[in-house]
Amino acid sequence: MIKLSDRRIVQFDKAVKLRKESTDAFIDYWRDHVLYASLEYWIMVAILLVPLIFLVFKIDKTKMFLIAFYGYSIHVLAAYIDIFAINSGKWNYPFPLVPFLPSVSIDTSIVPVTFMLVYQWTLNNNKNFYVYSTITAVFFSFVFKPILSGLGLFRMYGNMNYFYLLIIYVLGFIAAKMITNVFIWLQKKYTK
Repeated sequence: MIKLSDRRIVQFDKAVKLRKESTDAFIDYWRDHVLYASLEYWIMVAILLVPLIFLVFKIDKTKMFLIAFYGYSIHVLAAYIDIFAINSGKWNYPFPLVPFLPSVSIDTSIVPVTFMLVYQWTLNNNKNFYVYSTITAVFFSFVFKPILSGLGLFRMYGNMNYFYLLIIYVLGFIAAKMITNVFIWLQKKYTK
């Protein structure tokens, strides 16, 4: 049984307090600078909404569940990676839609939707998923993120660079594909 006076718990409570203070500082930054009234903020709104609206019209309705499951896997992995990177000071987004979810526009919409449409296209046209997904990862790493950086919407810190982002995107789409494949295999195994 752990006692509340245990040094580990005391240190843990201190870390929780620091995290709350950090979150409060981001909320104050967001509110003090009226970020929701800036052009950059509305660009992030567009990055969130436009791909989702586009997806509604372009998703293959006959394969919707499969494509959406793959996209959801990308979304979850991207969110976890972003949480880790933001918390460890590797990168951040200066104009978040909401201060406590800084990467919601990127993780919820543009990245998963783009990879979903690539996945759909490779399925429907019998193309190599890995080649076209790698091309998409190169686009996000060396075109999209540098544009966001140039617009002041994305900042990297320390030794983080665009090549590392490429590795992260590639590992992310491979992991999402593997997760999707496991569920396809399980479905085939248990439904006859």
